[in-house]
Amino acid sequence: MTTLAIVQARMTSTRLPGKVLMPILGRPMLSLQLERMRRAKSLDGIVIATTTTAADEPIVALCAREAVPCFRGSEHDVLSRYAGAAQALGADTIVRITSDCPLMEPGLIDQAVGIFHAAHGQLDYVSNMLEPRFPYGLAVEVFSRDVLEQAHRDATQDAEREHVTPYIYWRPAQFRLQSITHSSDLSHHRWTVDTPEDFELVSRIFAALYPGNPEFDMQHVLQLLEDNPTWLDINQHIAQKTPQPATH
Repeated sequence: MTTLAIVQARMTSTRLPGKVLMPILGRPMLSLQLERMRRAKSLDGIVIATTTTAADEPIVALCAREAVPCFRGSEHDVLSRYAGAAQALGADTIVRITSDCPLMEPGLIDQAVGIFHAAHGQLDYVSNMLEPRFPYGLAVEVFSRDVLEQAHRDATQDAEREHVTPYIYWRPAQFRLQSITHSSDLSHHRWTVDTPEDFELVSRIFAALYPGNPEFDMQHVLQLLEDNPTWLDINQHIAQKTPQPATH
């Protein structure tokens, strides 16, 4: 059984184009994210799923420098991109991560994969965002290749194709879902990078923690923000975009 993290990445994000390669501490943001993800013990590999457009050639170049496989597919039908990447790389279990999560927590990846595999085929989908209690920017989703291919075959709504997994988690009667929750509600923290304000906060976090401890974790970030409470104001006004099912 091969467990692969598939990270979707493109240069043409709507709110902050080129964000995945913007420099933090002199390195592309995506490079720092990959460094953190490599510490996850449950992964057999990581693949970057980008698009076939010329704008994403710099992402392909970064993958070559990082020695990370790169799959290129549809720009807007991200579900088909994931299905293609899983097939091309031979993934049995897929861990979906997005490239706007530079503070990705390796321990959360291992926890989600561990729950999924311990179920021995009795779960279809595991995520810490079914009941959002973790900071935005630490989303992990785990599902099987069979479930991904079923979604790819049957999903028809634009939101289901663009956001990859709504076809699964919008159908709890059809799929066996497992939520990972946190004892405290930390969902007011916004650590994803969609806007310049988000990038400012994440850059400050890395600048404060990484030089002294490159393997800092979520608890270190929470303590840093507790020590610097005004930092929360940097991006608290940013609304999180969430996919919504079509109404007829």
